Amino acid sequence: MKVLIVDDEKHVREGIKLLGEWDRNGVTEIFEAANGEEAIGLIQTYKPEIIFSDMKMPKMDGTLLLEWIKENQPASKTIVVTGYDDYHYMRKAIHFGSMDYLLKPVDPEILNQTLENAVKEWKKGEMDRQRKVSSAQLINEMKPVYRDRKLTQLINSESIDIDLYEEFGFLPSQQYTVALVRINRMASRAFKGDRDLTYFTILNIINELLLENECGIGFRYLASKGEIIIIFWNQFERMEDLLLQIYQTIKNVIHISCPIAIGKKVGKSTKLIESYQHAKQVLLNSNLLEKSENRVHRQDVLSTATLRSLMAYSATIELAVQAGEIGAFEELLEQITKDYTENDYLSLKQLLHFENEYLLISNQWYKKYDIPIKVPDDIERRTDRFFDKNGTFLLDSYKQGIKREVTFFLKRVKQKASQKNRNVIVDIEKYLQANFDRDVKLQEISDHFYISREYISRKFKQEFNVNISDYIVKIRMERAKTLLKNSQMKIYEMANMVGYQDDKYFRKVFKKVVGVTPNEYREMNMNKK
Repeated sequence: MKVLIVDDEKHVREGIKLLGEWDRNGVTEIFEAANGEEAIGLIQTYKPEIIFSDMKMPKMDGTLLLEWIKENQPASKTIVVTGYDDYHYMRKAIHFGSMDYLLKPVDPEILNQTLENAVKEWKKGEMDRQRKVSSAQLINEMKPVYRDRKLTQLINSESIDIDLYEEFGFLPSQQYTVALVRINRMASRAFKGDRDLTYFTILNIINELLLENECGIGFRYLASKGEIIIIFWNQFERMEDLLLQIYQTIKNVIHISCPIAIGKKVGKSTKLIESYQHAKQVLLNSNLLEKSENRVHRQDVLSTATLRSLMAYSATIELAVQAGEIGAFEELLEQITKDYTENDYLSLKQLLHFENEYLLISNQWYKKYDIPIKVPDDIERRTDRFFDKNGTFLLDSYKQGIKREVTFFLKRVKQKASQKNRNVIVDIEKYLQANFDRDVKLQEISDHFYISREYISRKFKQEFNVNISDYIVKIRMERAKTLLKNSQMKIYEMANMVGYQDDKYFRKVFKKVVGVTPNEYREMNMNKK
C-alpha cells in the first residue's frame, strides 16, 4: 500500500512520516509533494491509496487538489492536515470526499487511528470495486449467450413480442431473409480448439459488417450444431454481395471455408423459421464437388432428387466381408462412388446420408464379429476433415479413409477367427489327452467338433508341428515311460493300458520312439535309483 503526504512545510511532512505506524497498516511506500501540482504528478504515476494533504499551499492549494482527486482518483482515501480550524476549509474537505480533518500539530494517536480507519475503508471499497468488476465481466461474457438464446427462440416461435428484441439489435421490418452459415468443425483449429472463441470471432466479422450497413444481425443458432444465422431486414438488393464479403473475410481469418446459404424472403418475423428451413435445404443441396472460390448458395426452387441408399449394396458388402480381402471392397467402393457422384454432383445431404448408413452398417458388422467399437456421435465432424480451404470435398481422400477403416475391420476379423481357431485346436488337443488310450479316428474328432477333417489336420499340424496320429503316439509313449519308472506292471498290461492290444507292436513302437526297448528303459531307471 502507498501513501502520499502533501504539504509545503518539509518539517510537517517529516513529522507525519515519523509518527505514522506504517508497517502495522501495511504501508510499504511513502511519497512527498510540496504542493498540489507536484502531488498530481505523483498520483498519476504511483496511484497512492492514502493521501494526506494540507489546505493552504502555493501554486495549487488543497481545495483544488481534493477536487482533482475526486474526479480523477476517487478510489484514494484523503485526509486533510491543516493548521486552520476553519469551518470553510472543513466544509470544502467534506464536500470533496475527505475522510477526516486533522489539526496541526498532529496528535500521534489521532493520526494513527485515522490512518487505520482510512486503510479499512480503502480495503472495503476495493472489495466492492473488485466485485463490481467481476460482475461486469460476467455480464459481458453472458451477453452473447443470452442474445443467442433469445434470437434462437425468435426463429422458432410462432407468437412473440418483436419489440422485446430491439435491445439485441433486431429491428422490426416488413420483410426478412435468413442466411445460414455452416461452421466447419475444423474451423476451431485456428483457435487451438476453442469453439467459443471461434464463434465469437466469426460473429464479430459478421456483425461488424451488418452494423455498418444497418441491415441485419448474426447469432449462434443454438437449436442446431455448427450453425450461425444471419437475419436481414434491409439492403436485400446488396445481400449477396455482403454475404460474399463475409464469406471471404471469414476464410481469410481462419483459413477454412464456411459456406453460406440464402433462404427465401418472408413477410413476418413469425415466418423466419420458413426462411431458415429453405436456407438449410439450399445448403444441403449444394454440390460438394464443385470447385469454386464463392460458397454463397442461392436456390429459388429446391431440388427434390431422391437420395441413394447404401442399404441397396448390402448383399455385395456381405460377399466382400466373406472374401476377407480389401480388393473386394475396392471394387465395391469404386462402384458406389460412380453411382453416388453421377454427373459430377454430390450434395452435402447425400454425403451425410451415406455417412450415417455407413456407420450403421459398420456397427452391425462389428457386433456380428463381437469386436468392440466406439460409434462416433458427430457425423459432420468425420466428414469436415475432408474439405479443402475453399470448401471443395476431397473425395479421393475420403475414399482412402473408408479403405483404411475397412482394412482395419478385416484385420480384426482375421484376428478373431485366428483366436477362435486356436481355441478349437487347443480343445482338440485336450480331447486327445483324455482319449489317448483308445483308437481315436479323425472322423470322430470331425464329428465331435463340427469341423472338416482336412481343416483339423492342417491346423493341428500348424499349431503342434506334428500330425494327430504321431501326437497320440507321443502321448502314449510318455505315459508308458511314467509307468515303466514307477511300477512293476507287466509289459503286456502296460501296453493295453496305453492303447495297444498287441504288446509286440507296443514294444516295436516304443523302441522306435524312445530308442530302447521297454525292459531296457525300466532297467536304466532302476539303476538310477
